[in-house]
Amino acid sequence: MPEQFHVYDTTLRDGAQQEGLNLSVNDKLIIARHLDTLGVDFIEGGWPGANPKDTEFFARAARDLTLSAATLVAFGATRRPGVAAGDDALVRALLDSQAPVITLVAKSHDRHVTLALRTTLQENLAMVADTIAFLRAEGRRVFLDAEHFFDGYRDNPDYALEVVRTAAAAGAEVVVLCDTNGGMLPDRVTEVVGSVLQSSGARLGMHAHDDTACAVANTLAAVTAGVTHVQGTANGYGERSGNANIFSVIANLQLKQGRDLIAPQRMAEMTRVAHAISEVTNVTPNQHQPYVGTSAFAHKAGLHASAVKIDPMLYQHIEPSVVGNDTRTLVSEMAGRASVVLKSRELGVDLAAAGQGEAVMADRVIARVKELEAAGFTFEAADASFELLLRDEIGGERLRHFTVESWRTIVEQRPDGTIASEATVKVHAAGERRVATGEGNGPVNALDNALRSALVGLYPELAGLRLVDYKVRILAGERGTAAVTRVLIETSDGAGEWDTIGVSDNVIAASWQAIADAVTYGLLRAGREPHAAVPTAELGQTSRASTLGGGPR
Repeated sequence: MPEQFHVYDTTLRDGAQQEGLNLSVNDKLIIARHLDTLGVDFIEGGWPGANPKDTEFFARAARDLTLSAATLVAFGATRRPGVAAGDDALVRALLDSQAPVITLVAKSHDRHVTLALRTTLQENLAMVADTIAFLRAEGRRVFLDAEHFFDGYRDNPDYALEVVRTAAAAGAEVVVLCDTNGGMLPDRVTEVVGSVLQSSGARLGMHAHDDTACAVANTLAAVTAGVTHVQGTANGYGERSGNANIFSVIANLQLKQGRDLIAPQRMAEMTRVAHAISEVTNVTPNQHQPYVGTSAFAHKAGLHASAVKIDPMLYQHIEPSVVGNDTRTLVSEMAGRASVVLKSRELGVDLAAAGQGEAVMADRVIARVKELEAAGFTFEAADASFELLLRDEIGGERLRHFTVESWRTIVEQRPDGTIASEATVKVHAAGERRVATGEGNGPVNALDNALRSALVGLYPELAGLRLVDYKVRILAGERGTAAVTRVLIETSDGAGEWDTIGVSDNVIAASWQAIADAVTYGLLRAGREPHAAVPTAELGQTSRASTLGGGPR
């Protein structure tokens, strides 16, 4: 990456301050490797000396972390008032971290100097100059984060500007203007950055928080005004409303402004890296996140899908593969023929296989989807169930690996206060009647275990399936506990995941539908051909619960 422009990631320090996010040292090492794969210039690892976990991180990083593109940075504060930089334990800890670059945070808002630091404005300037000079003399590169800069510049522009000048004169390579409270708007950022750049001559950076939902826009505005160092966090993690999303910042600067920041093959890793970091942090990915979200290039309305069928770029601002993402077509009651055609191709299902023509089959599928969605189904997030529906309509019959005679669940509170769930399933498969029971931590888990227990002797691959997510939504809530329930289940076989849906006024019945679809789809993925059939004419006269082998309500 060109040295003249810095992309600086602070996920491991500022991003880790997000509510509910708690990273272990091992988590931080894994995230650092992902960020290095993306190709950022600098990775801020934390505050050694002030945080024992961060001290351990730098010790382990020196031993275990090999970076190919990024440089590791230690974060810390300027010396304390009245203490020489070389005698300040926290400044010494920055040297002990062995990080080649150190970012210091300093007060640039006069009220923070007098109220938070409880020192004089002149002493604060001395703290900045002394600490930078000391670290530079020890052979370290130094950046300075001017905390609360924009608020300070508003209230006392002369002093805020003097902090910038002092840092640059002492040897700070970059002075980063921080919108710490996140209250700025882009036009004001452009104005302030331009003024500071002209008055100080310092190399400037931008650190933006998202409290006005403008962190990325403010960062881009700062670049337009002349900053050459941008900071952000993976997926926009951070305190309060978060920080500038480093993925959006990189993509916008490179793809929209033509800046050569990271190699194309690294840019193509962006979506994978974003989701991999979400897995480590255990923060559910924002599916609508620009560039890397699963919905970033998803098309639902029939009008959009018709245009995308002709030319995807009619409704997409970039080619999704550039950032490692994909175009997706969503099927719903809003779908037109083009949506169904595109979705079937995406799933690898040939609508023309029935010999009635692609358009005729697409119309049949649309009619079926609208009928089911009127009853509460939604196939946008249940591709596996939709693929089974496609196969049913094309084949003219419901092909399944098993048919269900009955199922039941029992939930029991035992004398010791524990809650036990048990399920019994009776199915027919491969000419056999099979009965099995299963226990679980709830009735749905028990049903899942019972069904797989009944079939695993015929289909050993079912032993490798696991339910990885379970979501329930109550529809028509005015009916209270009698309301219609929609269940979405995500299942994995270790090589991939798929989503299935069930709808009923009984939450267990809805769950059973989704489980039955999940098992059926898993067997199809494993190459198992179904054999039990029900004519689609009969399907049209029955409820979706019946078509999926649903039990009593």
